[in-house]
Amino acid sequence: MLTIDIEHNQGSFDLVADFSVGQGLTVFFGPSGSGKTTLINLVAGLVRPTKGRIVFNDQVWSDGATGHFVPPHRRRIGYVFQEGRLFPHLTVRQNLLYGTRFVPAAERTESLDRVADLLGISRLLTRRPSGLSGGEKQRVALGRALMSNPRLLLMDEPLSALDVELKAAILPDIERIRDEVGIPILYVSHSLEEVARLATRVIALFRGRATAIGAPDEVLDILAPGAGVQPGNFLHATVTDQSAEDGITLAESAAGPLFLRKTDVAVGTRIRVFVPVSEIVVATSLPEGISTLNRLHGVVIGLREEGNSVMVSVDCGGEQMICEVTRRSAKSLGLATGSPVHLLFKTVSLASEAIFRQAVR
Repeated sequence: MLTIDIEHNQGSFDLVADFSVGQGLTVFFGPSGSGKTTLINLVAGLVRPTKGRIVFNDQVWSDGATGHFVPPHRRRIGYVFQEGRLFPHLTVRQNLLYGTRFVPAAERTESLDRVADLLGISRLLTRRPSGLSGGEKQRVALGRALMSNPRLLLMDEPLSALDVELKAAILPDIERIRDEVGIPILYVSHSLEEVARLATRVIALFRGRATAIGAPDEVLDILAPGAGVQPGNFLHATVTDQSAEDGITLAESAAGPLFLRKTDVAVGTRIRVFVPVSEIVVATSLPEGISTLNRLHGVVIGLREEGNSVMVSVDCGGEQMICEVTRRSAKSLGLATGSPVHLLFKTVSLASEAIFRQAVR
């Protein structure tokens, strides 16, 4: 358990944090300048807090009142930065083994073969960083951090410098680390897709303060638009079939059947699906001759005006969905509490990174 209770001043920026972090992958989420990287650097010991305490598993790492401070190299933390920061003169194998230098031999539980296999980099062991792609460099950086047998793993926007395809390739690696390695992870991000896919817990930061703490579904649902969050809905479902002929994945949720982009997720897997508010069409009757496959039925349970729009809350079999319509549409459809409606959205409107395995809690 990591307990943070600190106040930190950095020029004109003030950071206040008071919370605890346990197992799983906890995301520090928020816009640029919210304090995410400062906070993770305080945990790493790269920055010394102005006031307060940081305690990990009953070991005090920093105490402003007594002046006690454990330096970074004695905290046994693995840190993955935005760029790989590999040693250019060393091979991949040598970069990985460098992570073991500060670990007593008796405490080395990770093997190079296991880490290389976990991250799919076994074939790269003899190469040097100059011969690696951006995604391969980040995989090696992840491996080097794991080889240090860390008690805590820190990741500061490790995918921000990669393109969409490389991100999609590495996300499953981080999922495996989360689910199989068994060490707590602090992950800095301002990407909604990364948060939704990876997080077991989210701590939302805004202007140096934690504005919300909880499960991804709960936190992202209540964040203000000013925090940079695209409004949307999470649906929990189970994969029921893979249609290679049609190129789609079928799943069943409490809200109804879902038709998703083809994914490499096994039948029977529990998933979460993020459906952007902007992609949902509200109808009071089902139209004919339309290509939209996803058609959920529900009942309006609330309406809230927001600027020139009306946010419509719909209960679909116990799953609450939020939709956005214009005032004119709300009036012409006669929407009111208790109105039966259909929610329509295309299969292709769901990004592939918005469909993912349910995070382990």
